Amino acid sequence: MAADARGAETDVDITIDADRQVIESSKVERAVNDAPASQVAEVEEQTATVIDLRTAEPIIEIERLAPPSGLMVASRASLAVKRAVDIVVASIALVLLAPLFLTVAIAIKVTSRGPVFFKQPRVGKNGEMFNFVKFRSMRTSAVYEKPQLKAMNEKDGPIFKIRNDPRITKVGKVIRKLSIDELPQLAHVLSGKMSLVGPRPHLPEEVSAYDARAHRRLDVKPGITCIWQVSGRADLDFETWIDLDLEYIDTWSLGLDAKLLVQTVPAVLTGKGAY
Repeated sequence: MAADARGAETDVDITIDADRQVIESSKVERAVNDAPASQVAEVEEQTATVIDLRTAEPIIEIERLAPPSGLMVASRASLAVKRAVDIVVASIALVLLAPLFLTVAIAIKVTSRGPVFFKQPRVGKNGEMFNFVKFRSMRTSAVYEKPQLKAMNEKDGPIFKIRNDPRITKVGKVIRKLSIDELPQLAHVLSGKMSLVGPRPHLPEEVSAYDARAHRRLDVKPGITCIWQVSGRADLDFETWIDLDLEYIDTWSLGLDAKLLVQTVPAVLTGKGAY
């Protein structure tokens, strides 16, 4: 491009560049108009064209990054409503379920030696660690027995699941089947570490095996239930689990949360995929 003695663009150069951009815009418009609608939509969504303004010729096609959506771009008002629902529902549930909590605690204490609650570190939003609490459903030696049972693992990826885990106690089988062992997590919802609906929090060693895609789960607050909970739970493979969690993040709405909470009730009562 020519320039005057002071290095600035001349009026002629500016006019030429402007004409070239108009020409290129016209070429692109004609190409789009001549292409099938479905093809145009797909191309526009997935790629972008870099144009050389000197020759008005395309240089390279680059992949267009999808903009954030769903929970990642939710308004403050929507997030405030989600948090309010968490507090109200968790508070009411903890009060109403107090007799059940007491009954389960007594059953665990009477039938097996060890504490009523099981605590272990889990990874929350943005990688923050917190002590995850459940009703104890296994022998107290379960953590130490896990290495000897790795060959029995029925899940792919970093998840460890055995349908008939020999470490589970008699009471544990019942409370796991009905997801009663998860109810103490309502306290985490009340404290703000978790939400009623969101991706389940995983163990540190499981998170360390995540790829970049799976790490997106950590962008949001973990939850007690999510799409996976009403779609097969432990019967799903790890990649499907991740797919459903990312679907939740990308398509989130208050309506979706309400729908999943309602669908969780029959999913829990049937016990499908709970082990």
